[in-house]
Amino acid sequence: MEASAILSWTLQQEIPVPPDVLLLLAEGEQAVASFKTFRDSATFTTKRLIVRDAQGITGKKVEIYSLPYSSILMWSSENAGTLDWNSELELWTKAGHIKVKLAKGADVRRIDSLIAWAVLNNH
Repeated sequence: MEASAILSWTLQQEIPVPPDVLLLLAEGEQAVASFKTFRDSATFTTKRLIVRDAQGITGKKVEIYSLPYSSILMWSSENAGTLDWNSELELWTKAGHIKVKLAKGADVRRIDSLIAWAVLNNH
């Protein structure tokens, strides 16, 4: 039986690391790459994936998701096809299944490479 996705995000294009995400980093942790999401950002660090999700009409309420790479058990990536505009990355973690959709313009192979580097260096 396949686990249903518990979280789903859409990454758009790569952006500079948001200054407020830098404040979330632990000692010795460094930001590697950030991507724009629909309302906010997802940042790959040397230790985890941080997703900043602004909520509500004003966006002042912010929820932070932090996924340590050590909790990722397996992942898959799928590039866009001729009629399918979006690529996809799926993560199977100790907490459940996460789907990351990649909008046109987001480089699925770059993100797959970031996940591989992160998971294989943090287990």
